[in-house]
Amino acid sequence: MLRRVALYLRDAASIHGRERQSINSIISINSPRSYRRCFAFQLKHGVRIRRVRSASLPFSVAIPMTNKDILTTAETARLFGVSVRTAQLLIEGGSIPSWKTPGGHRRVYRADVEALIEGPAAAVAPPSAMVVIIAAADRLTVYDRLFSGISEFAVEGFADPFAALLAIGSMRPFAIVVDLHDCDPSRRALLPSLLHDPALGRSRILTVAAPPPASEGGARVSHVGTPEAAAAELRKALADADGRETLPTEGIFPLSLNERQRLVALERSGLVDTVPEEAFDRLTWLAAQTLDAPVALLTLLTQTRQWFKSRIGLDFPETPRSWSFCNHTILQNGIFAVADLASDARFAANPAVVGPPGFRFYAGVPVRDGDGFAVGSLCVIDYEPRVLGETEEKALLALAGLASDELRLRSAERALHQARRRGERDAPPVGSRGGRRSARPTVRHPGARGRGPAAD
Repeated sequence: MLRRVALYLRDAASIHGRERQSINSIISINSPRSYRRCFAFQLKHGVRIRRVRSASLPFSVAIPMTNKDILTTAETARLFGVSVRTAQLLIEGGSIPSWKTPGGHRRVYRADVEALIEGPAAAVAPPSAMVVIIAAADRLTVYDRLFSGISEFAVEGFADPFAALLAIGSMRPFAIVVDLHDCDPSRRALLPSLLHDPALGRSRILTVAAPPPASEGGARVSHVGTPEAAAAELRKALADADGRETLPTEGIFPLSLNERQRLVALERSGLVDTVPEEAFDRLTWLAAQTLDAPVALLTLLTQTRQWFKSRIGLDFPETPRSWSFCNHTILQNGIFAVADLASDARFAANPAVVGPPGFRFYAGVPVRDGDGFAVGSLCVIDYEPRVLGETEEKALLALAGLASDELRLRSAERALHQARRRGERDAPPVGSRGGRRSARPTVRHPGARGRGPAAD
């Protein structure tokens, strides 16, 4: 039987795209006994087995796989245990290194997929949407003004280099900007620490000085002359990092430059299509009460849907994303408000404005995850035109901040749980060399009360 399998595979090698397999490296798996043989084969030779079925073969076979096997998107999805669409988002968002075949199909290495599943400490995680700016206090206001118009970034500024270094240790920033215009020695001394930190392997490092410092940091560091040039450089890098492929929904509604990465972050949050939760329901209730609005929503924007994690005053759980006013909200760093939707050219033809339910007023604030990605918004809607007061705007900003904090808390809990699982998996088994010693029962002689354990 094994010889038949080998001959079939030798003749059909081009079908499976593999070199000829020896008889001893191929096992038929068409019975429970053969499954046990496969398992024994894996233990003996330290390989993984892939089941192959072809129209040219009258039975299925198992072929040893190497750590550098090439996987399609569908095979990646099966390995993760997720949908093909989710695997596509992970690949296109850059979480898994990939390349295109001449036919335009994405391919990945199995080793890269397994590294993401296992989460080894040596693996470099993809960067977040955070930008850390280290500059003199008077220069931070300039950067705040410049980056406030780039909604894809969540910016944190530091005048103290040591405080910045401490904060960087808890995040994976997309970029770190070090302003050296005043030749401050403490900020210049920070560069070697940043360059030698393996966790920042995928973070961009920019220095701002005029003229640029000579060969400071080598190829890892980009040099620009002004804060304006730094903002432009990072915006260009963001567009390049997210890829140039057109999304199916592009042109239907506005998209962020890092839309693919944002969709991956939303998928990673695990919140879409989940049951209502009191932590979020409290926030939408407070928004409706505080702003005297008949409708309050916590929205999550997938590629095609606007799904409501929490809703007050609305019966349906989702809408097409093309209906969503929040498409514009996640492109802001603050409040996005429209006093009269019917008189705004962007929304006058929106089905939710033209027909039932007939919305007229909207105000929303982005809700960001722990990596700074705007996964959705907290918003209020009214059936009459209106304008928010200053106190109402502050209240909505504060409630959206609490929603973001809730997302960050969940992300931290998930990371802690994964770290605990890795620790338990990597720990030596009980009773093994280097592991915990198994407890030995205490043996007592009959009637030997109070004398302690007897000798074995």
